[in-house]
Amino acid sequence: MEQEQRFQKKLQQIGEEFSLGILHTEAVRNPGNVEALSEYASLLTRSGRYQEGLEVDLRLAALRPTDPYVHYNLACSYAMLGDKEKAFEQLEKSVNLGYDDREFLLTDTDLTSLREDPRFRRILESLG
Repeated sequence: MEQEQRFQKKLQQIGEEFSLGILHTEAVRNPGNVEALSEYASLLTRSGRYQEGLEVDLRLAALRPTDPYVHYNLACSYAMLGDKEKAFEQLEKSVNLGYDDREFLLTDTDLTSLREDPRFRRILESLG
């Protein structure tokens, strides 16, 4: 059973690396492809490549400056990199632009480092 689990994990890693390669190529060839960039940033983050994910999130924010979900993901990237100031700046911007999923804010592990800060509670209170 343990050997099967290692095999499954290896297959998953190969699939992620393959997907990252395809998404990177698409991001280079079509830098305005928001869907590909979003998936690329997400996969980079899931792979633990937070700095690279942040760089793609910043590109997305430049392309979609009024998209609350783009700014939410940017806040997550900053939080995972330990930059609380920028994380809160983007989280507040996201809420101001219309992000309103209070329950997800409470459970998203990307934001764990922010939860004890009073600013997090204020953001939650602003959502009702």
